[in-house]
Parts: sequence; structure tokens; C-alpha cells
Amino acid sequence: MHPELEQIPGFLFFDHVAVSVRPGELEAHVAAYQELGFREVHREDVLGSDQVREVLLQVGDGPNLVQLLEPLTPESPVAKQIEKNGGRGGLAHVALRVSGIQKAFDYLREKGFKIIDKAPRKGSRGTTVFFIHPKTTEAAAFGYLIEVVEEGSHA
Repeated sequence: MHPELEQIPGFLFFDHVAVSVRPGELEAHVAAYQELGFREVHREDVLGSDQVREVLLQVGDGPNLVQLLEPLTPESPVAKQIEKNGGRGGLAHVALRVSGIQKAFDYLREKGFKIIDKAPRKGSRGTTVFFIHPKTTEAAAFGYLIEVVEEGSHA
């Protein structure tokens, strides 16, 4: 591990790229990724405020994943994103793995990043997460949602 990677905010690597899929299309997307050589490594219904069915797919042995998200209800943030996107699925967010979630949260808030969550919260597969708004900072709006993820004991 490179010492500079342990600096605040402690980002390690890209954890996953999340892709939203329209209701009823999840299995077709999973099959298409499997044809590309990806393998399913996790599946979960994430309830609470998220209201999505999640499938994580991995290619090779690396830590980087594709996360497919199918909304379970019309109130799901993913359903609202699909609606805003003219009824199409697509990029939902980019997730960065971090070594210490609370340290990263405090640091990014102090630096003026627009954090959506009031505090780090439980994510899927035993992770702890928080989200950064697409209007990332006053000076730079990245234009896409960022999830910050700390691996949990059940990952």
C-alpha cells in the first residue's frame, strides 16, 4: 500500500460504478454482463430510503465492481433518477472505497463538499456509506452522484 493513499480522506480505489435499470429489466442486464465475462457476487433488496434491488458483478479478480440497481418502488431515488432521465437507465453513481468513513466524512464536510447524508449510514453488503451531491462543491459541480464506501465485515 502506498503511504500517500492513507492520507485524509483515505480513498483507496474505485469500489463500483452503479447503473440504474428500469423495473423488470434487471435480469436481462445481469445476463448481458455475464456474457461479457462478469460474474454475480452479491444480490440484495436494499430497503429503507433506497428501495432498490442490487446486483453486484465482478470481472476478473480485481476489487472493482458494477452495481446494477432496479427500483422496487416509485419513491426510490433510482426510480426518480430514471424518470428525470426520460425513462432510461444509466449511470447512477460512482463509488470510492475509503479506509475510514467517519474521517473521510468529517474531512470532506470541512472542505465544503455537499454531502447528502447527515452522517455515514449502513449500506448494502455490510458496508458503511454516504453520498456526495452532484453539485459537489461551490467551485466544481462534478455532475454525478458520488458514494463513499467503507468495506464492512460482511463484504
